[in-house]
Amino acid sequence: RATRRATKRAAAVAPAALWRGTRSSRAPLATTRLAAAEEAELAAALEESARLEDERRVAEEQGSSSSAAAAPAPRDEEEPPDDFLCPITTEIMSDPVMAADGHSYERSAIERWLATKSTSPMTGEALVHSFLAPNHTLRRQIREWQGGLTRA
Repeated sequence: RATRRATKRAAAVAPAALWRGTRSSRAPLATTRLAAAEEAELAAALEESARLEDERRVAEEQGSSSSAAAAPAPRDEEEPPDDFLCPITTEIMSDPVMAADGHSYERSAIERWLATKSTSPMTGEALVHSFLAPNHTLRRQIREWQGGLTRA
């Protein structure tokens, strides 16, 4: 009798153990896929940052060589206002958008961020929505500031 009870208990536990075993064996695969996706996203972000940095460098070189003759003393050393810098890339924004947290970001940088996360890059809190509104006022201010650099 005792042997029968032990056998019945083992039989009842076995399916659950098998299910858990199957599920846990899948969990590392899902984790590996997620890690690989995050790694690919990070690599893409780094490539994009390097590309943007190269474009910025080329634009500066072209701008300084063409405006060097026209402008006697360019203000290239002047630091841009902090509001003009994207908090993610730390570069001057060319297409600023406002997220649900009220902060402005470079569109491509925040879109990459939101592709894998639903939190604010500035506060870490969950964003109410992922809608990005163009910040036309900030874009105009940045362009005016940049225009002042080339005229000075």
